[in-house]
Amino acid sequence: MTKSLTPKIAFTALCMALCVVLPFTFHFIPNGGSVFSPIHIPVLLCGLVCGWQYGLARGVGGVFLASVLTSMPPVAYLPPMLVECAVYGTVCGLCMRLVRTGRRLADIYVSLGISMLCGRVIAGIARAVLFTPGEMTMQIFLSAYFITALPGILLHLILIPVLYLALERAGLVEKRY
Repeated sequence: MTKSLTPKIAFTALCMALCVVLPFTFHFIPNGGSVFSPIHIPVLLCGLVCGWQYGLARGVGGVFLASVLTSMPPVAYLPPMLVECAVYGTVCGLCMRLVRTGRRLADIYVSLGISMLCGRVIAGIARAVLFTPGEMTMQIFLSAYFITALPGILLHLILIPVLYLALERAGLVEKRY
């Protein structure tokens, strides 16, 4: 994105809309929300493209707005999802700012990998300690955040770099190198 705030704000607004629309479309697939984690796509992409502040805002605002407008995620799942997506957007943006391997694709994958791992671990800890104390086991944690979500993790690792590079080629994202 350019140095002006206008493109970042516009892209963040687009990602906000995608936080509502993508989960809605994926929920036509049985367990599509928990399997493919579609709301994570615009949050991670916003962090990569616009930076940690916008990623954080999108992680919290997008999930909250989607829950209010579509009941997805349901209120029972909202607090841990807010934590997870806030961490995704923040860490992804910070990593894209700090990681400089000399190869943009490597930067993207390192940023995605670190943010996806941090978001899942911190959300699992928050869920175990704050939101459902005494109910979270390691088996439930691994199943919910890694095993069930594996198709979504793979989708994110394929789709998000492609989208980022397409935005860069279109001149909507500044070239890194």
